[in-house]
Amino acid sequence: MIPLSELLLFAGAALLMVLTPGPNMIYLISRSISQGRKAGVISLFGVIAGFLVHMFAAAIGLTALFLAVPLAYEILKWAGGLYLLWLAWQAVRPGARSPFEARDLPADSASKLFVMGFLTNALNPKIAVFYLAIFPQFVSPQHGSIFLQSITLGLTQIVVSFSANLLIALSAASIASWFSGNPTWLAVQRYFMGFVLAALAFRLVLEQRRNA
Repeated sequence: MIPLSELLLFAGAALLMVLTPGPNMIYLISRSISQGRKAGVISLFGVIAGFLVHMFAAAIGLTALFLAVPLAYEILKWAGGLYLLWLAWQAVRPGARSPFEARDLPADSASKLFVMGFLTNALNPKIAVFYLAIFPQFVSPQHGSIFLQSITLGLTQIVVSFSANLLIALSAASIASWFSGNPTWLAVQRYFMGFVLAALAFRLVLEQRRNA
C-alpha cells in the first residue's frame, strides 16, 4: 500500500491540479455562472465520469509498461517532475488566465450538460498527462500491485477533484464576482499556484536523486 505521507502529498498535488487553469475548471465555472448551480453540478458528474476513463486507462497502461520495461518507471518519474514545472510556467506565463475568469455559454439540457462535462474531461490532455506522468511519482513495485496503487491514487484524485469542484461550482458566481472586483488577486492566485507546483516538482526530483 502507498504510505499515508505520500498519499497526502499526492492529494495536495491533485488539489493544485483542480485549481490550475484548464478546460475542466473553466467549463464548470462558466456553466455554473451562465446556467446556474444545478447545471454546474450536472456538468461536474460528467467530468467525474471522464476521470474514471483516465484512471483505468492509466492503471492498466502503467502496470503493463512497468512489467515490460522497468526503465520506464524512472523515465516517467522524471517526466512527472518536468510536467509539474511546465504547469507552473503555464500558471505564471504572460497572458495566462485564471480559472476564475468565466466564459459565457448558452443554456443546455441536463443530458447535454453531462455529456459535455464528460467529453471536456475525457478529451482533456492535461488530465491524461497528469495520470501518466504523476502517478509514477507515488507508486512503487515495493508497495505491491501497481494496478491497485494506481486505482488508489485515481480514487483519491477523483474525491479531491469532486469535493473542490463542487464547492467552486456552487459558489462560482460569488467567486467570479469577487475576483472581478479584485483583479490583483487573480495574478496572486496564479503566481501562488505556479510557486507551489514548481516547489513540488523540485521536491520530487531531489527525492529521486536521494533514492538513486
